[in-house]
Amino acid sequence: MTTSGDIAGDATAGPFGLGRVLVVIPTYNERENLENIVGRVRATTPAADVLVVDDSSPDGTGELADRLAGADAHVKVLHRVGKEGLGAAYIAGFRWALARGYDVVVEMDADGSHQPEELGRLLRALREADLVIGARWVRGGEVVNWPRSREVLSRGSNFYARIVLGIPLRDATAGFRAFRAATLEKIGLDDVNSRGYCFQVDLALRALRLGLRVVEVPITFVERTHGASKMDRTVVAEAMWRVTVWGISRRKRSRPPRR
Repeated sequence: MTTSGDIAGDATAGPFGLGRVLVVIPTYNERENLENIVGRVRATTPAADVLVVDDSSPDGTGELADRLAGADAHVKVLHRVGKEGLGAAYIAGFRWALARGYDVVVEMDADGSHQPEELGRLLRALREADLVIGARWVRGGEVVNWPRSREVLSRGSNFYARIVLGIPLRDATAGFRAFRAATLEKIGLDDVNSRGYCFQVDLALRALRLGLRVVEVPITFVERTHGASKMDRTVVAEAMWRVTVWGISRRKRSRPPRR
């Protein structure tokens, strides 16, 4: 892995008094979307830094990210060799952030589905929480331009996770999140090997099991207008399998010992 724009940000109180904030944006073939989303993050939260984690995109996303970093000291780039999945990209970004002393790490998609203008809502909520999830399926949340089949799949997956894992979250699969650095350190990243969207369930579940405060705030999720979704059957199958295994493990732990 290589990095560009690798310069420490301003060590001030940061947005909302939370310290140094890093927004991690993983990319694979997001050239059409990247400049717009980075520009919007910088405009709405100018004190925050942005880290683009690119998985050797063949469409030139990594090269574009380097140009953005060259023009703005708040933009950094982490180049990874090969496409290893969303979870692995985020883990790499989290480790990069922790090694450089950031206080808050934000997850955000590159495709425009997460609105940078709502980032302040997550950061404000983080003042009283350890992890904040930008949720679609809570009161005030909204999804724009999704086909009915995608909504049914997402709602059903979250209902399944809530019942099987015994968690209170309405949108455990959501990928617009703000973590305190201390939360990531407590969770422990070394044994997280979820690759697809179940990565989001995994980290939320770990935080809840540690007794950390996890809060959901409503967001508006907008379906991408450029590029192709990374969601496929393999991603869905991994999520369902892992959630089922975690649920079985939970039941075994809660079962009273035989006499």
